[in-house]
Amino acid sequence: MPMFSSNRRNDIPALEYDMNPYESFMKKHLQHYGYYTGRNASFRQSYQNFADWDQVTSFGAEVSDSDSESDDLKNSRSDSHRERDDTRTTQLIYSFKEGKMVPRLREPRQLYAINNKELGPQQTARWPSEIEVLPDRVKHISNGSNGEPEPFYKRTGEEHTPWIKGEDNGGEVVYEYEPRNTPFFMRSRVGGYRGEDLRAYIYELSDPNDPTLIFESRFESGNLAKVIKVGPYSYELWLRPDYYTGKHTQWYYFRVTNTRANVTYRFTIVNFMKSDSLYNHGMRPLMYSDKNAAQKKLGWVRCGSEIAYYKCNMRYVSGKSERCHYALTWTCQFPYNNDTTYFAHCYPYTYTDLQDYLLNITNDPIKSRICKQRMLCRTLAGNLVYVLTITSPTNDSEQNKMKKGVVLTSRVHPGETNASLMMKGFLDFLTGTSADAKLLRDTFVFKIVPMLNPDGVVVGNYRCSLAGRDLNRNYKTVLKESFPSVWHTKNMIRRLKEEREIVVYCDLHGHSRKRNIFIYGCENRFRPERRLRERIFPVMLSRNASDKFSFDACKFKVQKSKEGTGRIVMWNMGIMNSYTMEATFSGSNLGKKKGYHFSAADLESMGYDFCDTLLDYCDPDSTKAEQILVELEERMKQEILQQMQKIGQTTVVSPSDIDLDDYYTSGLESSDGGSDSSVSDGLPVHLQYLAEQLPKKKKRLKSKKERDKERTPSKKTTQATAIQEGIPFEGKTSDRPGTAHQKSHESHKMSASPTGHIRYTTVRPKSRDDRTNGGIPIFTQERSDERAVKKLLKEMVESDYLEAITNAYLQNGVLRADDLQQQDVPHLRYSSRQGQQSPLPEGPCESHQKAFAASYVANTLGLKASWLPGRLQTIKRVHFHPRLPHSRSPEAEP
Repeated sequence: MPMFSSNRRNDIPALEYDMNPYESFMKKHLQHYGYYTGRNASFRQSYQNFADWDQVTSFGAEVSDSDSESDDLKNSRSDSHRERDDTRTTQLIYSFKEGKMVPRLREPRQLYAINNKELGPQQTARWPSEIEVLPDRVKHISNGSNGEPEPFYKRTGEEHTPWIKGEDNGGEVVYEYEPRNTPFFMRSRVGGYRGEDLRAYIYELSDPNDPTLIFESRFESGNLAKVIKVGPYSYELWLRPDYYTGKHTQWYYFRVTNTRANVTYRFTIVNFMKSDSLYNHGMRPLMYSDKNAAQKKLGWVRCGSEIAYYKCNMRYVSGKSERCHYALTWTCQFPYNNDTTYFAHCYPYTYTDLQDYLLNITNDPIKSRICKQRMLCRTLAGNLVYVLTITSPTNDSEQNKMKKGVVLTSRVHPGETNASLMMKGFLDFLTGTSADAKLLRDTFVFKIVPMLNPDGVVVGNYRCSLAGRDLNRNYKTVLKESFPSVWHTKNMIRRLKEEREIVVYCDLHGHSRKRNIFIYGCENRFRPERRLRERIFPVMLSRNASDKFSFDACKFKVQKSKEGTGRIVMWNMGIMNSYTMEATFSGSNLGKKKGYHFSAADLESMGYDFCDTLLDYCDPDSTKAEQILVELEERMKQEILQQMQKIGQTTVVSPSDIDLDDYYTSGLESSDGGSDSSVSDGLPVHLQYLAEQLPKKKKRLKSKKERDKERTPSKKTTQATAIQEGIPFEGKTSDRPGTAHQKSHESHKMSASPTGHIRYTTVRPKSRDDRTNGGIPIFTQERSDERAVKKLLKEMVESDYLEAITNAYLQNGVLRADDLQQQDVPHLRYSSRQGQQSPLPEGPCESHQKAFAASYVANTLGLKASWLPGRLQTIKRVHFHPRLPHSRSPEAEP
């Protein structure tokens, strides 16, 4: 019986009990409005057309975590459409298995999937709503320098380093754009700010002959904040820091128009923060000409002369101090008049470029079968973070489970565009038709996140996301909403590790201070069976790419300051080969490429070399790997021997005498301290801002004891401490008047105790069977009494009670004479009164009064008198304890 049949009884529509209740109710409800009455017969035909479309349409990605789709599911689609009229749910599909139709649930679609039939980008980039964005997209061709190598700039030592003038010294602002001030990211939209009150200032030409350049950077990945014209052809440029931060000025990308050919222009970027740069070692900026691209098919090329990177006269506040900015200056000539020219720190690769590349893969009928795309998550701005699964489709589930995993990620730092070029080369090779590529797909399951920080890429940040923090310091975070891309990436890797062994994890980066390409790894020195094995893969890579990759520059030390990076977090999860691969922004000093910049093709070829090395590393014949391991052990022994010779140890004379179990220490491991990675900045900016708005706790007032302790100067070696500790005293004695009395007290203290303090201890009774009259052991009773006495004395010492009773006891003569030792002769205080020739004694000094009072109380309580004087210095306030008698206040006359 058809799903939507109409049974009528007495002209009243009946409920179809063979349907589910919801569909029955909805059909009855819609019949009231004229549906299912014959007037909408075209609806069924359109529904059939939709079924036909659904039958022939495939999706470029599936939500299922499975790495391949079975052919049974594909063959059952037509059967599921034929059975649709007879089923009561659209979630069941049928497939023939052993002569019977077996139902199963349909795989969910279009929840995280990406449709491969769209003609255009999957999603337009989203911007923070306060940022102004130009509507036109910037496009570049990929060809550059006609394939010719581009040499480093050779410094002459006579480069001009201009003094920064600014607008206060006659400069004219020709471009300025400062986004609306918001403390943290709040909302985003496609196209950014849509208001009419634009804040960007663009210089307007006064006449066609005006030679002033027109600057612009309000496009994707652009970065330029301000330009000041300080000469006819000289400009000072200010870069914008990462959004919602006040630092990280390294990436620049802007364009100029209204150019003049054969005229030497000088550009000076004035607000860099790093003290050293590859520009000091021959690196040159990149330039792109629209007319060159249109006429000569020539893309990005290196340009510039008189290049210098130096400390300039501009300063900025860092914490409680001021630091100097660093400036980059260069000169260049434009090839054409009225050309549109771009300058960049490295080859730009935007979020839209990635979307176009992935769209080409999904529209390719062959690549789309081996490369499945999913949306891993959305960023703070709502941009998609893609994850690709690349492997050969197979019907054998057991064979699929035997495959090992490989994970690659890139662009966690948005300004490191060379990482995207290496990733592009890797994807080109892996999705290609070569025999090696097919072997890799048959052997491994590749999980790839090509862009971890699309928000930062869109807005032109160098290092941070819109949370204002470095994502590569927050892989340990539990703040899923603040750092969604790294949180989901870590959990995706954890799930993959539960399914299969992960051979390699590699995060691709760029480096701004070193040449060549190298790796940061994690040493396994506490596991002898894995020792030095993390270095086998980098050694193989250095042999496959000997003119680009440097093993000598690789570092394997695990530092606490880097424990939040992806490399160390994945290593702690159990992935031995956990790497960060760093590619220089400059070039190579190895082999044939020595002295030349890396082109975009060179960086892409590094992705090919990585795949080739992966095959070598996982070769069933482990001869090559074992040979490299032996070489690494010999190299480590040589390093240990050199280190021992430096410190003068001559017990070991040859590397063969060295046992790595005894001599392998972290001190011999190289450090990645040369990395330009920043330390973690703490919580996301919006959480810090909210914390500042919360009412602060009332500051607790400090006690007199705490205030006195803070005022006490740091301990210095005085004559008294020198005598007590038995060391020579070389300082000068004080000659201030009135110190003779203090010196006498110091001599009394030194003679009283050779150690400077007395420790109050209790000796435990030997017999544990002696009992008091109450049946309590003697030693238990004694300890209880001692605790009670200590508590009482503590309450007395913390008050001014002893201060109060001292005068009363002394004046009444209740102290015993035998309490005073012969050497402790009391010192008297003297006062000079008018009309008298000699001072009159007023009584013992304050120090002896306290000593007498302490002695009396100790005698009364049966304690040693020497236990109290040190406690008397902690008196806080006047407080008379009710347990001891007192008849008069300290101020009253006795």
